[in-house]
Amino acid sequence: MRNSSVLLLVLWSGIALAQDLAVAAAADLQFAFKDVASQFEKDSGHHVQVTFGSSGNFFAQIQNGAPFDLFFSADSDYPKKLEAAGLTEPGSFYPYAIGKIVLWAPKASALDLQRGLNVLLDPSIKKIAIANPEHAPYGRAAVAALKHENVYDQVSNKFVMGENISQTATFVASGNADVGIIALSLALAPTMQNDGKYGEIPSADYPPLEQAAVILKSSKQKELARQFMAFLQSPAVVQTMRRYGFMAPNGAH
Repeated sequence: MRNSSVLLLVLWSGIALAQDLAVAAAADLQFAFKDVASQFEKDSGHHVQVTFGSSGNFFAQIQNGAPFDLFFSADSDYPKKLEAAGLTEPGSFYPYAIGKIVLWAPKASALDLQRGLNVLLDPSIKKIAIANPEHAPYGRAAVAALKHENVYDQVSNKFVMGENISQTATFVASGNADVGIIALSLALAPTMQNDGKYGEIPSADYPPLEQAAVILKSSKQKELARQFMAFLQSPAVVQTMRRYGFMAPNGAH
């Protein structure tokens, strides 16, 4: 009986050691973070459960007690608001990347995306996919760029709104939109590169997409969350993020 108790204690200790980390991540990280999480799991032995979605929706969910350990936002405003509300671990705010937006269309499309946003005035375009600017930072960047280039008023009636930037890309890939404004990180993913083509939108056309992360105060895995945050700053991971088109927060490449 005593041996059985010891065995159970060892088993439960093993389960406690193999903790899961619950991460809420902006949809632009969908492909990059699959690589990052996989490497962290290999190095640490801990499983990372990443849920992708729009930063605004996660912000609302976290305010309502959603059980995440870490929040990686597509902008720095949402983490700052959580910090101001006392919902984050003090000192955990970390600006991890600067994102970029691009025009993206199927490879077979006749559109010349190198013409920039003016290509959206082409009469052959019936639907343009963007992320919903109400809660997706990449959607707000798209609107800002379109207004900067003075084409917003002419094309806004053609918008198909994605719940997040990943769904926005899916609208174009599935033929439900002719062209879209998506994250460069998605356009550079191997599957997306095979299916489509992209044209960069000048960074000067929209406010910087400064992306930041925080550890949540409600997290029960704070030490593991700190390990993951530190892992993000390792040279190998920085290189992975660069491969997906993310600039370092200091502007370095």
